[in-house]
Order: sequence, then structure tokens, then C-alpha cells
Amino acid sequence: MSRFDDLLAANKEFSSTFTDSELTGKAARGLAVVTCMDSRIDPLGMFGLRPGDAKILRNAGARVTEDVLRTLVLAVYLLGVNRVLVMPHTDCGMAKITDDEVHRLAARNGVDTRSLEFHTVPDQDSALRRDLTRIRTSPFLPSDLAVGGAVYDVRTGRLTPVEM
Repeated sequence: MSRFDDLLAANKEFSSTFTDSELTGKAARGLAVVTCMDSRIDPLGMFGLRPGDAKILRNAGARVTEDVLRTLVLAVYLLGVNRVLVMPHTDCGMAKITDDEVHRLAARNGVDTRSLEFHTVPDQDSALRRDLTRIRTSPFLPSDLAVGGAVYDVRTGRLTPVEM
């Protein structure tokens, strides 16, 4: 028995009624959402979106890393994205720890993570503003790309826009 049997069984059921084969991979609504990997966040549901409407980029802390920038370039020039929303959330684990603390935790398990940067967010507002600026000033993205930020409240489901 595999640790993935439950997933494979669920997929078998899902695929028996699958109807999205006509989707092209383009963002039908021109949207990319950069958000956290936190499982309390349902990016499609919270915006009334459907599969195919948006590109969803997820990582720990909803940070705009080099890989997120690379992915946004591809999304803009290949997949029809013309607006980006960066959306961290309340009660985020990445706002409760520092990179040094993560390194120490890993070291206790015999793993040296000093070559990694975890992009923890001791000041979530400042990190979000920095990430929005990073997208807006990227020489690889169009200057007229619509870029917005908002914090998702995991207790209420509401967004609080961040003005810049």
C-alpha cells in the first residue's frame, strides 16, 4: 500500500467527470496571483474564478523571489497575464520565524541549510511593499503591467488592499 493511494483514488473519481480538456493554459482573465502555500487559501474560490482563469504562484510567505519573477515573465509573455496580485495572509508561519531560526531547526536534525534563503517575513507589510516594488521595477516585465497587493485574512476570508 502506498502513501499516495488516497490521492490516486480521488484522482480516479475526479478524472471520471473531468471536463476541462479544452483549456489552453492561457490565463483567461489575464490574472496571476502570487500567494502563500498555506492550505487555508483557495485562490480560485475566493475570487470566483474557475480553472483556466488565472495563474496561481504559491510559495512559503507569498514572496516575490527570483523564481516568481521568472515565472511572471513567462506568464506575461506566453500565457496572457496582464495583471498581478501579490497576496500574503494573516497568521502566516513565515511571519513567526526568522531565517536564522529555520537554519537552527534544520541543524538540530543534522541538515545544513545555510546555502538557502527562506525569505521569512518579520514585517509583513514591509515585505509586501518591497515585493510589489520588485515586480513594478523589474526590467523584464512591461512598465504598464497592473500590479496590486492585498492581505488575505484567514479568519474572515476578506482582503485588505495595500496602497502604494
